[in-house]
Amino acid sequence: MLKSFLYFIRLILLRYDLIFTMAKREIATQYIGSFLGFAWTFINPLIMILVLWVVFGLGFRVTPLNNVPFVVWLTAGLSAWTVFADIVNGSAGAIVGNDYLIKKTMFPSPILPVVKIVSSLMTHIVFIVVLIGLVLSYKMPLSIYNLQCLYYILCLSVLSLGIGWAVSALNVFIRDVKNIVGVLLQIGFWVTPIFWDIHIMPKFLQFILKLNPVFYIVQGYRESFIYFVPFWEHATQTIYFWVVSMFIFTMGALIFRKLKPQFADVL
Repeated sequence: MLKSFLYFIRLILLRYDLIFTMAKREIATQYIGSFLGFAWTFINPLIMILVLWVVFGLGFRVTPLNNVPFVVWLTAGLSAWTVFADIVNGSAGAIVGNDYLIKKTMFPSPILPVVKIVSSLMTHIVFIVVLIGLVLSYKMPLSIYNLQCLYYILCLSVLSLGIGWAVSALNVFIRDVKNIVGVLLQIGFWVTPIFWDIHIMPKFLQFILKLNPVFYIVQGYRESFIYFVPFWEHATQTIYFWVVSMFIFTMGALIFRKLKPQFADVL
């Protein structure tokens, strides 16, 4: 297990230049032939935020704790979930979608989910810019705690990479995996407190919902940009998150390495 873990870490470090090159190419490919081009990176999240804000903020008049402007509160949680879902969903088809590369025996296939992480984080910067813009527009203060989002981005990357390795490898052999991942992400969106506050739930349900490791990241974004709470104040949740995430990360690496020799034959 440790050998597989170290193998993948070493591979990522050695091929970082290839990873960034492929990530930039992936982003550029998304906008080939588009009149607005990279502007869609701003348009898509803005439309999503606007729709949810109108429905839940104005329509249902949902108000989170401490009278924080709903659109700011929503955007903080939504930004974390969106990049996580994009990475996991994109990773599921990473191997199958690049079968021409996999058939080249020298290509390091484990970097494909990493490429998806890097490309998603590049576009995630747009979400962060929108969030900071909303904070400033509502005359809310900025803080050194805003930089804490870098820690939660690390958390998100480790968790999503472990899942990405597992689902990308399994999808080569069971093509339903990508569809299953899409369904689970839809369910995850609604059970994760993104547009509703977890404190409206009974205590026992709060405990169950907090077992979802993505909750730690979503809440962490809000504590970085809104509430200014350091992550070490949640020692128990932090330990739990890293135990679960490292388990998923290691299992994902093991699954990928176990199935990798058969990729070219199946594809």
